[in-house]
Order: sequence, then C-alpha cells, then structure tokens
Amino acid sequence: MRLSAIAALVVSALLVSGCSGGDATTTGDDALGSTDADSSVTVTAPSWAAPLLTRAGPEGAAIMASSDYATGRNRVSFLLVRDDNSLVRVPIADVFYKPDPDTATQRAPAKLVPIGVGMSAEPDEVKEIYVANLDLPRTGKQWIVIQPRGVAFQGFQILDVKEKPTAIAIGEKAPASNNPTTATTPAERITTARPPDAALLRYSVAESIEARLPFVVTFATPAFCESRTCGPTVEVVEAARKRYEKDGIRFIHVEIYEKNVPGNGVNRWVREWKLPTEPWVFVVDRNGIVRGRFEGAVSVDELTSSIRRDILR
Repeated sequence: MRLSAIAALVVSALLVSGCSGGDATTTGDDALGSTDADSSVTVTAPSWAAPLLTRAGPEGAAIMASSDYATGRNRVSFLLVRDDNSLVRVPIADVFYKPDPDTATQRAPAKLVPIGVGMSAEPDEVKEIYVANLDLPRTGKQWIVIQPRGVAFQGFQILDVKEKPTAIAIGEKAPASNNPTTATTPAERITTARPPDAALLRYSVAESIEARLPFVVTFATPAFCESRTCGPTVEVVEAARKRYEKDGIRFIHVEIYEKNVPGNGVNRWVREWKLPTEPWVFVVDRNGIVRGRFEGAVSVDELTSSIRRDILR
C-alpha cells in the first residue's frame, strides 16, 4: 500500500475522528453518534475513552488491516496515519479498550512488525504494520483508542465484534478445496505472481488433508490486490516454505478471483473458506484443523512462530 493510496482512507477516517483537542463528547459506553443535516459526522466517545482522546496531540487515523473479529482472542492489525499522510513508525503503540462495561479499561501493546521480505525500493511503500492481540469477550461495537509511545498522536477505531467470525476459525476443519496445481495446469495460468511462485502451486488443500500432512495456505492475488500488502504476503509464505518444507509441511498459494480476472468475482475456494477480505494465511495441522489464522499482512516472525507452535511436531 502506498501513501498516495492511503490519502482517501485518511479523509474518510478523519470524518469520524475528532479525537483530540477536547472534541470527544461522552454518553454511554459504545455510543456511536449520528450524522447531522449538513452531512458532517459526530462521533460520541464512551465515557472511559474521552480522557484518553482529549490528551495533547494531533489528530490521526487508525487504518485497520483486519476486520473479521469475534468473541475471544483477536489479532488486530492497523496503520497509524497522520493528517499529512505520513505514517507513525515507533516500535510500540498502546491500545486501550474496555472488554466489558463492568471491568477496568485494559491496555495492550501493539508491536510494529515488518511485512514482506527484504527492503522495498519504493520510498513510500508500507514496510511495517502494528499488531495487537485483544481479548474481546462480548459482541457489538467496541472502541479502541491508540496512542503510540513517545509520539503525540491520538487515534481510535470502532471494532464490530461478532459471536463467530466470518472466515473459517481456529479450531474448525479446513475445507477440502481442490485448488489447481501444476500437476495439471501451467503455473502461469494458476497464479498472478510474476515470475510464477511455482513452489507454492504443487499441492491442493484437499490432497494435503487426505495425506494427513500439515500445511500453510495463503489466499492472495499479487497482481490485483487492493493494497500492496497482498504481494508481500505470498513472499512471506515462500520464505516460511524455504525454512520448513524439509519438515514435511506443505505450502500452498490460492488466488482470489475466478480465472484470475477481478471482474469475474471471487472463486469457489475463497467462498469455501468464507473469506470477507484478502489476503489471508491459515496454518493447518495434520488432522485438517486450523491452528493459525492471519487476516491481511503478516510478518515472517508471526507466521514461523505459528508453524513452530501449532503444527511442527
């Protein structure tokens, strides 16, 4: 994702920010405010968030890289963008949230992690993303307030927490997808990556489940992704393959669109996994059970840690 592409997102996010300088008004927890007659947006902060939002610091936007949240533990990832479109890149940002109306406000660290492999030649390329793990025990609209350490910056977002996630969840059986492989189809016709990522196209999900072998599968479209984070996701999976393929773990890339044409809509494998966004990476054990799940950009360290913890025996 390039900074020029972020600008439109920042404008829409700032329409609902009003998050510093004393502009946040309060009512009950999780009140969302309304739109008035002149189409300006007023956001009403919950009472616990108002003191945080009125601290000194310029307004900014928290651009979410994840969105499929459900009750329980959630990986929440985002960018922090100043009003001049520059990115906040300090190592840690504090995420404040209130898991339950009757509990104290919690603080969780969000670490800035690198995405992709190696250094990008583009000066305005997004190279890192913030990742936090939040325990969200209840459904509904839930606020988070984000403050990077050592930087005067105020940001917030409102998470939509469901009882169950939309995409296949951790602990669920992986769908036995018969995605195309190089056994029957040339790599150039399977993938939009150039050069083709042939090493990730040798196995289908279905045959890996039948063989009772652990695998990592990424759903991504390097040529047509909506943000630059898609391409590096495939590169991250390839980097993990080079480390762990020797341990009997398979690595699979599945494209997003029918016949690799965006105008055709998503393909049946994306529908089988119920993916509301892209890219995604899933870590699946030898019994075909999902053990790791990453929406959006993922770092090499995050993915390899999941592989070691969840499927490497």
